[in-house]
Amino acid sequence: MAKCASIAADPERLACYDRAAGRIAAPPADPGSDPMRTAQAAPMKAPTAPAAKPEASGSSAILDPAPMSMIDAAWGFDPASERYALSLYRPNYLKLARYSSRPNEAPFDVLFNALDNPDAKLDSTEAEFQISFKARLWTTDDRRFGVWGAYTQTSQWQVYNDELSRPFRETNYQPELFVSYRPDIAFAGLNWRLFNFGYNHQSNGRSDPISRSWDRLIAEFGMERGNFALLIRPWIVIDDGGDDNPDITDYYGHGDITAIYKWRGNSFTLMGRGNIDTKKGAAQFSWTSPPILGPLRGYVQAFTGYGENMIDYNWKQNSIGIGVTLNDLL
Repeated sequence: MAKCASIAADPERLACYDRAAGRIAAPPADPGSDPMRTAQAAPMKAPTAPAAKPEASGSSAILDPAPMSMIDAAWGFDPASERYALSLYRPNYLKLARYSSRPNEAPFDVLFNALDNPDAKLDSTEAEFQISFKARLWTTDDRRFGVWGAYTQTSQWQVYNDELSRPFRETNYQPELFVSYRPDIAFAGLNWRLFNFGYNHQSNGRSDPISRSWDRLIAEFGMERGNFALLIRPWIVIDDGGDDNPDITDYYGHGDITAIYKWRGNSFTLMGRGNIDTKKGAAQFSWTSPPILGPLRGYVQAFTGYGENMIDYNWKQNSIGIGVTLNDLL
């Protein structure tokens, strides 16, 4: 099978598989044809070896490609990957409509009063978008260890609120710097393939009274099995933002857990976090469809709890949004 996989030309590779599976007899050798030489002449790009599974009759074999590691693909752990890589990070999406059951107007009351418009209201429906990318700054030759920088920006936009001139309600900026390592250890039926550790800053870039910020050291453990992945992120707060949001861990807790499952081109993600002592937290579910227009995929995200963004860190609400995305988490 390994010899067949290395053949670049499709007809010769298929014939090789048929011979290996016992479907046809091997033809006499043609002294003028050397498929191995043909394979060596063209570079091969096959990240996974084909795996054989028996048919119901048991008389022959069907060849299916082994699933490629989601974590390896997302983090460039393949030794043949680019040394200095720029890639997508968190989902890059545009929600055409995000509906909140309870818009948080409290932080803006002072601003509304200053504008002599105390009766101003936020719309329950707004748009939201996120851009997120990461860049590998350094790595070892085998790509198992590297240094990364990342940036994520999320904005909620009251685009349908013409009474307030369609303002951006909140924008969160999140730069990160971290090291990444591929352990490759079997653990509790899962394959541990990702360990990240680094610094994370998150803020909304505003001044008082609506300034929000904090700084954390975050570790990330990534495990997977087939189409299922589990990401566990504990963190330590090194700056809670002072007067901006001193009780932020009461609502965000000290970590989050995200489960990802892929099925027939769909991706389902469930995130949970919270503080056991205060019994406050949040859950978020998202569905990413197969491609619907070029690289664009359908995207639905539902949230319940505290801290959907930094201005709402201590505000509880339910929301649901629909739009398109370029990528999912893995």
